Amino acid sequence: MAGLVAPLLPPKRPEIRGDVLHADLCIIGAGSGGLSVAAGAVQMGASVVLIEKAEMGGDCLNTGCVPSKALIAAAHVAHAHRIGGSFGIHGGEPDLRFHEVHEHVHNVIGAIAPHDSVERFEGLGVMVIRAAGRFVDRATVEAGGRRIKARRFVVATGSRAAVPPIKGLAGAGYLTNETIFDLRERPQHLIVVGGGPIGIEMAQAFRRLGSEVTVIEKFGILARDEPEAVEVVRASLRNEGVRLVEKAGVSEVRRADGAVTVTLEGESAYGPAISGSHILIAAGRRPNIENLGLDAAGIAFTPGGITVDARLITSNRKVFAIGDVAGGPQFTHIAGYHAGIVIRNALFGLPARVDYKALPWVTYTDPELAHAGLTEAEARKAGHKVEVLGWTFASNDRAQAERATEGLAKVILGPRGRILGATIVGPRAGELIGTWGLAISAGLKIGAIASVILPYPTLSEISKRVAGSYYTPKLFGAFTRRLVGFVQRFLP
Repeated sequence: MAGLVAPLLPPKRPEIRGDVLHADLCIIGAGSGGLSVAAGAVQMGASVVLIEKAEMGGDCLNTGCVPSKALIAAAHVAHAHRIGGSFGIHGGEPDLRFHEVHEHVHNVIGAIAPHDSVERFEGLGVMVIRAAGRFVDRATVEAGGRRIKARRFVVATGSRAAVPPIKGLAGAGYLTNETIFDLRERPQHLIVVGGGPIGIEMAQAFRRLGSEVTVIEKFGILARDEPEAVEVVRASLRNEGVRLVEKAGVSEVRRADGAVTVTLEGESAYGPAISGSHILIAAGRRPNIENLGLDAAGIAFTPGGITVDARLITSNRKVFAIGDVAGGPQFTHIAGYHAGIVIRNALFGLPARVDYKALPWVTYTDPELAHAGLTEAEARKAGHKVEVLGWTFASNDRAQAERATEGLAKVILGPRGRILGATIVGPRAGELIGTWGLAISAGLKIGAIASVILPYPTLSEISKRVAGSYYTPKLFGAFTRRLVGFVQRFLP
């Protein structure tokens, strides 16, 4: 969430002139991106109005990243309880109380919420208006019966779950990320429609928490990631009992006698229809662009989001759009990254631009799947001369000690060892991928990773080992052997 410190100087506050509120910056949306802009701007001396019609913290805190990772953590504990026998610690099936899992998830949200609260931001000097905001012209926003004029505006309204037009779905009732964390009773059989990161994370978590789980994916699961890495996750899911129905769509959903039945389009080993107790729709996201008065402000948009340039400026030069609503990569960390771009542009007039060459993402399955930069397919499509390096967690001593040896590291190189991308699937891959993101961002070559000294035994050694494999053919080849033989003849 937004980083906050005590202000060193009294904040500059918005001014009321007549019946209009004037500020340096007006932000619509108090999710991750909006909060980051507000916190940074007010602490740097700008007057800020922040408008939010729903919960402070937005989707990430209330229905996204935070509750999902809290649920995954609970599922991990349940799984560890079951597999303890391989370490000589026998526990068997855990005594799982789902209402207490629900309480844990919401306690985590509650612990973080004060950092994103109205009180915290008002203490910094931000004027917070709890109402819907909309543009009434190119330079004015209306919210809560007040009109706000600002030097610059930021639209940070995020996105919501996209619900496909499936026959019978609305009448049958369904869950999304906005409602699934309200469940107090464990689903007997959860049907997940969508095999992207959200769907796959929730599938594994609920399976570990004792539900039967079936995932239906029209194409293949985790389609954006490297196929070798996806196969590791796919095998793990199947081994844990998650049923994967890939390359099959959904034509109809019906509910009767307390069960929901999904009729499939395409071949399935489970027959033409699947019945369960609950259905989760995890079929992508839709930007929140409705009822913002974008036309009145002269802001161009499409169904995919608000149109922005590389500086995140819209067709109205006074207005920025950031995060999911800007139609780019839909990650909380991208919203935070966008906030920094906006602050540099809006407060300092610097021509800061987005650069996604080192973009990282993580799917929080077990094993985790993390990526930064280009995949092999993307690098080849872009015309790069590609070299691929690989290493496995089975060759990592720490992974062996923790019995977490399923997984690999894959690195994509361009000419002369330039790092283009990296994928890690394995234990704590999300923590390990940062090294590669930094290397790509800084334009480092593979030698920088190969030569670093890392502590033993750690999982991070896999990065050094895969980087070192670049030099193996030359280092242990015939030329080196001849060279060593020659030098040894002259050494005392």
